Amino acid sequence: MYQPTDLKKGVVCQIDGKPYRVIDYGQKVMGRGGSIVNVKLKNLIDGSVIPKTFKGQDKIETAEVSNKTVQYLYSDGDTYYFMDPETFEQFELSSDTVDDAKSYLKEGDSLTLQFFGERIINVELPKNLFLEVTYTEDVVKGDTTSSVLKDATLETGLTVKVPSFIKTGDVISVDTGTGEYRERKK
Repeated sequence: MYQPTDLKKGVVCQIDGKPYRVIDYGQKVMGRGGSIVNVKLKNLIDGSVIPKTFKGQDKIETAEVSNKTVQYLYSDGDTYYFMDPETFEQFELSSDTVDDAKSYLKEGDSLTLQFFGERIINVELPKNLFLEVTYTEDVVKGDTTSSVLKDATLETGLTVKVPSFIKTGDVISVDTGTGEYRERKK
């Protein structure tokens, strides 16, 4: 069981038999009255987002979720295929379940599928991924200050803002949570 203050961003809990992930967390401390925790919860089955308020003495059920490391194989339109590298069991996921992760998927990459019972509820990417820049404009001579950002298209089709010194062919690290450039691979 969770206390309301345990519900930090990313925690998975269970309410009314359904799994929810905390996507926003806020706490208000009231004088002698204890504290109130306001959270936004994303239903991991249907994708709906609900606001919820908990008082200091409330108990929140933990969700029985399990994780399995899989390898991304390929997609054919709206269906994405993954394989367990140990048992060779294959999983088919719809575009809705894969959600934002599809912008980062590369054939052969390892990632984690999250299960609630027998149902796949989430695709979890590593915090940072290294992706190759397939296209970016060349820098204009004299316009090389470090604060200038330009668009770069990555091998997965994702477009991110990068510093002006990044060239086509460079491999960069991208934060999968925010979709922002982190660093160039050395």
